[in-house]
Amino acid sequence: MNVAICDDSLSERRTIQEWITDYLGERPQLAGQLFLFENGKALLDAVKKRGGFDLYLLDVIMPEMNGIQSGLKLRELGAGGEIIYLTSSKDYAVDSYYTNAFFYLLKPVERKVLFSVLDKAAEKLNRRRREKIVIKTSEGQRCILLDQILLAERKGHSVQYYCTEETVNSLTFQSTFREVMTPLLADRRFYLCGVSLVCNLQRISAITGQNVVLDNGISFTVPRRGAAALKAAWGGYWLTEGER
Repeated sequence: MNVAICDDSLSERRTIQEWITDYLGERPQLAGQLFLFENGKALLDAVKKRGGFDLYLLDVIMPEMNGIQSGLKLRELGAGGEIIYLTSSKDYAVDSYYTNAFFYLLKPVERKVLFSVLDKAAEKLNRRRREKIVIKTSEGQRCILLDQILLAERKGHSVQYYCTEETVNSLTFQSTFREVMTPLLADRRFYLCGVSLVCNLQRISAITGQNVVLDNGISFTVPRRGAAALKAAWGGYWLTEGER
């Protein structure tokens, strides 16, 4: 579990670093790494360069770009990790909802309370990583983690699954594309774009007109009538994901 800590206060960063180091040391199964940032810009630059983190511990009140603004930018980049806010002010609690924050903790934070929240966040991450579907291919059945699926597209009478590290082709099918996609569409991350394409809402980084860009740079177009609905579904996904 890769954890990013972003706080403009050196003493606060050191305290949280010490606690998270202890937390990960007590839970070796998480195989965690820590990354420290003194402002939102440095964090966002790192995400653009290396990709997102599993967990973000963000201070809210920071100069130039506060934690809420940083969280919104992370979501625009397609970063799907869990966000935990640590702050001395209650004033931004409602705003944190729009970044799909996992939790909002007031400073001074108690160590045991933080550890309890981290346990819940880790469980959510692990649960998501275990979810998978089974695809019938010419080489036999394949289990593919949902987190790895970017797109599923109809190609004649088969389905091509575009994944993070490979493309998997299914056997031919006789039913409708929607029926074949039922296991995928049962997970709210996935959305039917038209009649022959399903995309992972969590992996979208931008929608401009009919053009959709995923966080790995892949782009595709959707029908004009479907673009607005896709954009609404994308926004709705992030607004409600934190309620799960």
